[in-house]
Amino acid sequence: MIPEHEVKALLREAGVAVPRGAAVAVPREALAAPRNAGAAAGAGGGTGARGEAVAAAVAGAARELVPPLVLKAYGPGLVHKSDAGAVRLALGGAAEAGTAAAGMLESLLAQGITPGGFLVEEQAAPGVELIVGVVDDPGFGPVLLAGLGGVWTEAVRDTALRLCPVSEGDAREMLASLRGSSLLHGYRGRPAADVDALVELLLTVGGAGGLWERLELGEFELNPVIATEKGVIAVDARYLPAGPPDGGPAAVRPRRHAGPPGSAQDPRGGRTGGGPGTDFTALFEPRAVAVVGASTSRPNFGNMFLEFYKATGVPLVAVHPEAGEIGGVPAVPSLAEADADYALVAVPAGRCAEVVRQARGIPFVQVMSGGFGEAGHPELEAELVRAAGEAGSRLLGPNCMGVYSPRGGQTFVGGEQGPAGRIALVSQSGGLAGEVVKVGERRGLAFSRVATVGNAADVTPAELLRWLAADEHTSAVGMYLEDPRGGRALFEALMSVRGRLPVVLLVGGRSGQGRRAAASHTGGMVGDARIWRSLADQARAALVTGQDDLIGALSFFQAHAARLSAPGGGAGVLVIGPSGGASVLAADVFDGAGLSLDALPQEALEGLGALGIGVGSSLANPLEIPVGPRGRPDLVREAVAAIVARRPYPDVVAHVNVQSFFTYGTSADPLYAYARALARAQEELPGVRITLVTRNGECAPYGVEDEVREIAAGAGIPVYRSMEAAAVAVAAARRFMSAT
Repeated sequence: MIPEHEVKALLREAGVAVPRGAAVAVPREALAAPRNAGAAAGAGGGTGARGEAVAAAVAGAARELVPPLVLKAYGPGLVHKSDAGAVRLALGGAAEAGTAAAGMLESLLAQGITPGGFLVEEQAAPGVELIVGVVDDPGFGPVLLAGLGGVWTEAVRDTALRLCPVSEGDAREMLASLRGSSLLHGYRGRPAADVDALVELLLTVGGAGGLWERLELGEFELNPVIATEKGVIAVDARYLPAGPPDGGPAAVRPRRHAGPPGSAQDPRGGRTGGGPGTDFTALFEPRAVAVVGASTSRPNFGNMFLEFYKATGVPLVAVHPEAGEIGGVPAVPSLAEADADYALVAVPAGRCAEVVRQARGIPFVQVMSGGFGEAGHPELEAELVRAAGEAGSRLLGPNCMGVYSPRGGQTFVGGEQGPAGRIALVSQSGGLAGEVVKVGERRGLAFSRVATVGNAADVTPAELLRWLAADEHTSAVGMYLEDPRGGRALFEALMSVRGRLPVVLLVGGRSGQGRRAAASHTGGMVGDARIWRSLADQARAALVTGQDDLIGALSFFQAHAARLSAPGGGAGVLVIGPSGGASVLAADVFDGAGLSLDALPQEALEGLGALGIGVGSSLANPLEIPVGPRGRPDLVREAVAAIVARRPYPDVVAHVNVQSFFTYGTSADPLYAYARALARAQEELPGVRITLVTRNGECAPYGVEDEVREIAAGAGIPVYRSMEAAAVAVAAARRFMSAT
């Protein structure tokens, strides 16, 4: 660990305030001298040569300092100094500091710790104590942490994270998100801290050009930083480089993975797959497809894919060493003879590299087979990547299902393909991607590009995201990810599309990956789930927790693509529908999603009264309105028009109790009429995003929900079965728009 006074010299050079002080190395002769006669551990009693030498050196260094003083020991074994009794506060002057140093030396030696020296400093004035740190996460690279520090660090764990580099907006969001943020703004008569100075400190450590770019992380921590109305001062500093010194200055050495913001560089040193210039059009729209691994006698995955591709009509060739055709598909003996843009390889893992080497002239090769790094055979995966490089091909996978694109006849799922649309999906799981495709299409999603990447040994999610951002056929992207390998490149890709392309993230295994033991508080409080949340916050991407919410958020982006930048002030959501209980629960749900249900404008009450709404009762948001088999279908449309004419509500969530239409009625026609009236409202209000929730939809006869969904979809209205699902989708859109 770099000695504290050297770290503070680095901070001082960077413009960070640190206490005035002086460092004193323990004299060699002091360690060789006999123990102080009668010395009391920690008290510094006795007058032996060892104590006299240390006391004199520390007292001499402290002579120009203004008390009260702080004394600390530094050296090997002193990561957490307070635990070893290596910190003394409120010392009255140089002589007392010297005596304390002599006693501290004896105490540490008794514990088997030989300090390298002592640091004596002027004690800082009290204030709000905070922690600021950076840790090199194994998946995402440098991560900045800030929160309540000092004695509160581990007890409260009130901290916020952002991936470096952070912006001023990121820094202010971090501080505002703390549960104890009120302490910074004056609390119970105490003066407010200089928040601007604290933001400046966060940028100095974790912003563009900050210390994180100059340090060989490891871990770097300032704890505590004391914030007062006069500024901030780092009173303690800890820096653990990633490895032993390499010849450069102890505290500052070149970083191994400093890539410029927005670059596609992989911080872990892995291959990023040919850089950002790869054109993936042929991956999704191949001239022809070759399938390796189909059998003439025992049907397998290769045969299944031949049947899938025969159904889409894409030009197709099989690869087999002996057969002239398989299942009516012409065959060639090797990939070297196949004229295709895309090759699917479904042979045992040990044979894959040999097959892929034959793919010269084929731009993209997908290896479906498993048994590589995910199965404990990284050497087979490395050989496969080399084989693809020798062939000049890009590798998808291994351990993946392939590609789906109705526009190009690409598929990895059976059955009729859905319509070509503008929703893309990148998934590390082929099985989950297949579910999202089929269930999503059943609910009205139309896909542009779907790619499963499996182990992502070559083509990565980050690279695909960058390409999709420029794809004319894609307007929103969903991503299912499990492995943060290449997380820094993913972060940079997400930041590059922030505010331009809506992204919905579903992450598996956020709570399962173990964290390495950390010497600093910062390292101990950075966790997988917290980093993913922070990444989504910075990139203004939606982070959802399940497949249904992934489909739901993408449905919202598909339906309202043209309205995401629609003009119109206001920040609230208007919820309108029947049933008091459902409305109360809806208020809780939307509040939990961070969405505001702004009060109805007073001037709208007259218009609502003219419609017969609110007579004899109070009007609020959520607005209760009679919707059912005997209600007037146009009432909701008229009520929404009366309200938004007086106060803009960018989002309107209309809900119905489908069950009531069949408990108190005998026909679906009133429900269809309501859906058509809501569709008309959407057409009349292009600056409003209307969402429909069909509560208790399972109570409708078969086919009714599909008809309602089709009516709504014709006007660009997404439909959900629950308030919870609608709230997640609306919040996803609001998050994206907050970056524009």
